[in-house]
Amino acid sequence: PAFVCVMAFYEQQNIYKDQIKSANEKIAKARRLFVAGLREMDKNKIFYPDANQTMRLTYGTVQDYFPADAIHYEYFTTHKGILEKEDPSNYEFVVPAKLKELLLKKDFGPWGEGDVLKTCFLTTHDITGGNSGSPVLNGKGELLGLAFDGNWEAMSGDIAFEPELQRTINVDIRYVLFIIDKYAGAQRIIDELTIVR
Repeated sequence: PAFVCVMAFYEQQNIYKDQIKSANEKIAKARRLFVAGLREMDKNKIFYPDANQTMRLTYGTVQDYFPADAIHYEYFTTHKGILEKEDPSNYEFVVPAKLKELLLKKDFGPWGEGDVLKTCFLTTHDITGGNSGSPVLNGKGELLGLAFDGNWEAMSGDIAFEPELQRTINVDIRYVLFIIDKYAGAQRIIDELTIVR
């Protein structure tokens, strides 16, 4: 059934491919015109090149931020946030029973720091759409986490980068390892990894 579904999708895509190509060409032309207008408005500004669909590298630091007066977001989140946001009526916030049990018991194995399991962290990386899953490395090339989103203030990132406000949201690799090890019980995967503590 899955193969039939995929083939039906491709057949429909082929029917509309010329229209899709034409629309994409119009969008690309409009984007070039838009960027030309931005450059004309501020001739002294250096603009980012369009790096979409290319290999790229960005750098940043782990950092909190203050989006408005008296509002502060710490640079990390913990397992407590998973439990606080749990909502069985919203599929995005359903916490599986086994995961909930592990979190409530604080059964983090070697991946926690005492009775806390860090789940995500913020960095000043300048990313764009399509970066989900990009590795976040430290200066030694060790994997710290995976980028998966940007904060609300980062939505303007394709036009201008605002280092004081824009943050990349990354899943902490220790949380990923906790899920692999304690939740999924996939010890063979853990055994294959070289884990630096």
